[in-house]
Amino acid sequence: MLKIGEFSKLSRVSIRMLRHYDELGLLTPETIDPFTGYRYYSEGQLVRMNRVTALRAMGFSLAAVRNLLDHWEDRENLERCLLVKREEALEEAEAAAWRARLLDTALEGLRKESDMSYDVLLKTLPERYVASVRMTIPGYEREGELWHVLCAETDHMHLRASDPCYCSVTFYDEGYREADVDVEAQKTVEGSYPDTEHVKFKTVPAVTFASCTYQGSYEKITQVNAAVAAWVESNGYAYDGPAFNIYHVSPHETNDPEKFVTEVCYPVRKK
Repeated sequence: MLKIGEFSKLSRVSIRMLRHYDELGLLTPETIDPFTGYRYYSEGQLVRMNRVTALRAMGFSLAAVRNLLDHWEDRENLERCLLVKREEALEEAEAAAWRARLLDTALEGLRKESDMSYDVLLKTLPERYVASVRMTIPGYEREGELWHVLCAETDHMHLRASDPCYCSVTFYDEGYREADVDVEAQKTVEGSYPDTEHVKFKTVPAVTFASCTYQGSYEKITQVNAAVAAWVESNGYAYDGPAFNIYHVSPHETNDPEKFVTEVCYPVRKK
């Protein structure tokens, strides 16, 4: 028989932790001296202790370890649990690698003394129901025409905006165009409404995108687009659909361009 101190040295587990394991029923001493209170373990218990240590190193909680040890002979259950934990470990490793890549990107920008005022994030918009107008307009500065059409054809419907409400414009052309721009304005709404001549109501799928929100005039949007594009390239993503802007504060809410709040969005997927 081994005293608790001897067992602690052999198993490389502290006395405090051995007592904790005893309280949890994970590893109960072989015997306890009724007069001195000394705890004694058998050499055979080192096998169980090693299993506890190994399972803890794999990331299992103490409750899970106890359950596994109580059903150690159920090999199928043990294999299932190990496979699940392995998948969790891979996901954690991927998340850690992702955080490291974000840090690398931030450090690279900092060392180049680039403009750090544009923070790019990865986001997901859920599936949503929208009122939409898609038209070809003379130039980007004429976006307002789409909103004019949307309002003119739906004012009598008293559309109920969703909460939150997203007003966005999607750009379908590949690259910048000097004229004849294919764009679509969307406003998220609740309820059900009939289509009009130019306004179509539809459900659009969820989308994952690289996003940068900034405050100020639309003159800054070229810089913001460049910041998002650089982020996509640096973080191992590929473009996965037409870019769009979400207008959180627009000329509809204020006449002061410095109070505009715009979110530049690029749908992406992992390469």
